[in-house]
Amino acid sequence: MRIFFILSLVYILAACGIQKPLIVDSAPPVHPTNIEHTPDAIPKVEAKSRGGNPRSYEVFGKTYYVLASSEGFTQRGTASWYGTKFHGNKTSNGETYDMYAMTAAHKSLPIPTYVEVRNLSNGKKIIVRVNDRGPFHDGRIIDLSYAAAAKLGTLKNGTSLVEIRAINPLAHNPTPLDAPPISKPLQPLNIATNDTTAINPSHQEHLFIQVGAFKTLENATKLKDKLTNELRTLVTIKAYAESNEPFYKVHIGPYIDMSRADLTRLRLQQLGYKNSIFVAH
Repeated sequence: MRIFFILSLVYILAACGIQKPLIVDSAPPVHPTNIEHTPDAIPKVEAKSRGGNPRSYEVFGKTYYVLASSEGFTQRGTASWYGTKFHGNKTSNGETYDMYAMTAAHKSLPIPTYVEVRNLSNGKKIIVRVNDRGPFHDGRIIDLSYAAAAKLGTLKNGTSLVEIRAINPLAHNPTPLDAPPISKPLQPLNIATNDTTAINPSHQEHLFIQVGAFKTLENATKLKDKLTNELRTLVTIKAYAESNEPFYKVHIGPYIDMSRADLTRLRLQQLGYKNSIFVAH
């Protein structure tokens, strides 16, 4: 009878909507290699999203108020994370939730807001972009993406005691306002080959990922062919002159969507290319 009573109680609790632990419910079947090395979100100036920024909203009978500004915002509390259960669904601002991107959910910060999250137990720090609302569990202040939780060391226990600090993109990265950090361009070198494209300064700038730079076209071409085979995407070689010597840079892109560029950079991390950078031309 006691066993029957316990089993019945478990069933009733489950039927009442008691959520399973996030560490079980939201973990992917296979933990991606090197996900702990996912690049941080890069703070940039963005307008508030049309979606996800009402003055107030109600969840489970409780009213929450969205801050007019994130300036000077700091908070301490418990961080949790969410993954496969929501992967591919829409976030509060209408974007698609990607558990492998460096994003987060917060109840009151304007969307989007870039925040630094510091794990008070191990000292690790990450930067994430808030694009969703939550968590709506008592005592939790921020829900991290799966990748962000992996990098912060939160996956093991499911939660971490953290301190979050809103980032002012202008103070954090005072050079280009609407783009990630850009490497200083060298002088273009006009080389007519099928594998090489030269920069035209009159063209509108686009975002690329630079994976390598070489003194010989042969080595650059080898990397280009390897990346093309591994990623099945457009890879080009940009030729420059440095100290009157040719220099060849291997680029992936262009991208007009930062989130897609972040996904490619994560894939590069997983393949072992850990020194990729964003460039624009």
